Amino acid sequence: MPTLLLVRHGRSTANTEGLLAGWTPGVALDERGAGQAAALPGRLAALPLSEVVASPLQRCQETIRPLLDARPGLTAHTDDRIGECHYGDWTGRKLAELKDEPLMEVVQAHPSAAAFPGGESMRAMQTRAAEAVREWNARVERDHGADAVYLMCSHGDIIKSLVAEALGLHLDLFQRISVDPCSVTAIRYTRLRPYLVRLGDTGDLAALAPRDETPSDDAPVGGGAGAP
Repeated sequence: MPTLLLVRHGRSTANTEGLLAGWTPGVALDERGAGQAAALPGRLAALPLSEVVASPLQRCQETIRPLLDARPGLTAHTDDRIGECHYGDWTGRKLAELKDEPLMEVVQAHPSAAAFPGGESMRAMQTRAAEAVREWNARVERDHGADAVYLMCSHGDIIKSLVAEALGLHLDLFQRISVDPCSVTAIRYTRLRPYLVRLGDTGDLAALAPRDETPSDDAPVGGGAGAP
């Protein structure tokens, strides 16, 4: 099955203002985030991307724009299921204020039990995102082959929940995972299990390019030799 590159959007104006943006419209990349997005095509230059899927939110659409401009033949799609968590009444509030809310302790220590007032639960967030990945894996493999590489541009909590799902970690452990703005997390899916190949990578990604040999479903004993 394909390799999925999960790109968190570049740094946004809400990130720098300390706001929980959620689905607030008009949240754009800040100057640094725009620079991160501009650097993304170069970081991915060695990878033969087959498809790009993005959250509908502006900060994700702006993050993939330089990549699409650099690769005019690349097909782009929007999928609401990888959009940000619906934070409900918390949307747009300052994180400094939210830290004193009793629910924040649940979000941090027991997120599988957390449901945002007027929004969705974190379990529902993870479920919809994982369903999207499974459907896109099947579609990309059908259209481009089992060794295809495709990209999803999404949000921090979505990506962390997908990493936890791939590793077989309970959602209550997903807050131990960290992904920076415009970082790339790579998961290679196989018939029997996924492999986390990169986590929150902000550097060169050429080693993720498909190799000539057929990839094995088995984990390399001893850790493997790495990139050639």
